[in-house]
Amino acid sequence: MGRLVATATCTAFGGVVESSGERVSQALLYERVGYLAGLSRELTRVLVASRWDEASLQVLAAGLDGQGEKLPSKGWMALRRLGWAGAAAPAAGVYVSDRVRRGAEEYAARTLRLALHRRTLLAAVLATWPADPFRRTGAEWTALRALLPTGVSSAEIRNRTRQVRAYLAEHGKLPAGLCELEEPPEIAAQVLLAAMDRQQVTLQRVDAGLARLRVKLPLCQAPASGRDWAWHAIDLRLPATVGPEAVLHTPTLRPTRSGRIAVDLPHSRPTAVAPAVGHTLAVGFDWGINTLLTGTLGRLTGQATTARVVTDGRPLLFDATAISAKLHRLRGHREHLATRRDHYQALADGLGSPHLAWAALLDKAEVLQVEHERVCARIRHLNQALAWSAARWAVDQSAALGATVIYLEDLATLEARGKRKGNARLSGQVRGMVVEAIRHLAAKAGIAVVTVPARGTSARCPGCLGPLGHHPAPDRLAERGWTWAHCPGCHLSLDRDHAAARRIVSRGLLAQAHTSTDRATGNRTLRTVMEGTVTAVRRPKKTTRRLRRARRQAAVPPRPAGPKTTPGKMRPTPSRPAGPQVRRTRTPRPTGQQAPATVQGLAVQTSRRMPEARTVPATTPLGVVQRPAGHDTQTPAHTGPVPGHGVPAPDNRPEPAPAGRGRLSRGTCRRRTCAAGRAGFHHAHATEVHPLTPRFGPHKGDRTRPRRARKT
Repeated sequence: MGRLVATATCTAFGGVVESSGERVSQALLYERVGYLAGLSRELTRVLVASRWDEASLQVLAAGLDGQGEKLPSKGWMALRRLGWAGAAAPAAGVYVSDRVRRGAEEYAARTLRLALHRRTLLAAVLATWPADPFRRTGAEWTALRALLPTGVSSAEIRNRTRQVRAYLAEHGKLPAGLCELEEPPEIAAQVLLAAMDRQQVTLQRVDAGLARLRVKLPLCQAPASGRDWAWHAIDLRLPATVGPEAVLHTPTLRPTRSGRIAVDLPHSRPTAVAPAVGHTLAVGFDWGINTLLTGTLGRLTGQATTARVVTDGRPLLFDATAISAKLHRLRGHREHLATRRDHYQALADGLGSPHLAWAALLDKAEVLQVEHERVCARIRHLNQALAWSAARWAVDQSAALGATVIYLEDLATLEARGKRKGNARLSGQVRGMVVEAIRHLAAKAGIAVVTVPARGTSARCPGCLGPLGHHPAPDRLAERGWTWAHCPGCHLSLDRDHAAARRIVSRGLLAQAHTSTDRATGNRTLRTVMEGTVTAVRRPKKTTRRLRRARRQAAVPPRPAGPKTTPGKMRPTPSRPAGPQVRRTRTPRPTGQQAPATVQGLAVQTSRRMPEARTVPATTPLGVVQRPAGHDTQTPAHTGPVPGHGVPAPDNRPEPAPAGRGRLSRGTCRRRTCAAGRAGFHHAHATEVHPLTPRFGPHKGDRTRPRRARKT
């Protein structure tokens, strides 16, 4: 068993001062949390700026103090062991407790430790600086990879190379290190309560959906003594993602620009650790430009040299074309706003303050800055929603199919190449967020997630490992494209991403014995490539009608014993609903023909094609009258002209618009839209999740005949 750690963001809407019982509103609580965040931010900024040099970073990277002992893992303790904490001192006349200084020192230590990764990467780039900064040779790439740590992506190398190239063009020399290339990082206004003890903060869970946070906050911006600090009790409503079995940990407070107090609440829960090897059923996903994820199911059959992978041939698609286009337009709009803002700012700086147009230009730049921040927030929220939606779909598909492992392409081996538009769309995708979300949700479901090398997955045929030819799709032959794959050897013809997904699941299943696990993060990776063919086989035949009827009868609960619970009901419910009622006519009948069945003088016409839908209340085994699932006969239908079961269609005409306002269009009116369109991500076209029986593949004795469904 292991523990799964996650962070849920809550909102603090108010609090109570424990000493006086005063009720603190959200605005006043936001102001006092801002005081504490400002004090912590200033202490952290001073401490980071005092140690932003190569010598200090070298000492921190060594991980040893002056006596040669290993530094503790807690940042504030490591800084105090090195004697660096004395630089973070409050202003004269301001009282700050030692616990608040601990939080600032912890934030500074985390910031400096994060810079060590960039420092190592930059040192490797400078040590192997190429003769042509725009293009490295094969030998230069080999020398660079030898100095870099494991897991560094090509995008990180490219970004650092561009940064050094810009510095070289401006100063005419290479930088000596990270501290010369970059300024000290910006410090955010947040309070790390995890570094404090019970004298500053406590957290207690009240019930399944409520937690109480007690924190000591300053009552003014510059507290002069301990009397200017008071205990505040803040009740937090826990989201649905925090289950009753989750253990809550000390949160982080962040006053946002919108006036909201964000509480980042870490929580952990026990979870079973999925094994790294021994998998026979897996799902592999390939990344795409328009189709974000394309997956397929693979099953490992045989052992040792006879091991091979078979698949049912059904593609799993998560098509986010509309959302990707929306994000691309938003990014272009963001760049346009930033260009105009910088232009107005440059004009204002050139004119100076005495000029009459100086204030007007600054006002325009401020308006553009606000709009730029709004568009950035919109992009962040849409990226997050897209990432978690795709991750939930991928995990649900794997769980429904009975897979025990998910194989993904390693992002460190992916790089955007080709035209500028394609590069922009690839670089703007939230692949890293999708991978982290899949790992989190898969850990809850007990499914392992392993990354495999991505090089060559789209170049070879999954059926015969021959070279693939890429062509336009069959439905778009008049357009240029490479979305369809065709093998001249085995005549395989299918979608390019689907073929790559087959090779990904084959690489994962065949080389699963070489899976390596990172001790720090727990991420699993495959670096050994073992190629093998993938054979498409048929799924089992559907069960017969007799077996389906037997299963349906076994699933129906027995009729409850006792008196009838529906008053006024004198006859049993008919097995089929009554058809349309037609008025009785006096048409003469031929001699010998029986009269049709009548109910209260009306002819009843039935049909064998009528659906099995019950139109009367159904009684549960507990004696509770309920309606059939999916058929609400009490509430009228919200949209559409089709009425419910016996309920006439309501009048959905919009209310008259007030005076001075025009009528909303059909496309923008929320009252006229379909209910399914308001159910979330309706622009993402994904394969539905169906729990299929994963028993497919050849028999043990006969390798050519597909497996059939068991009849018993």
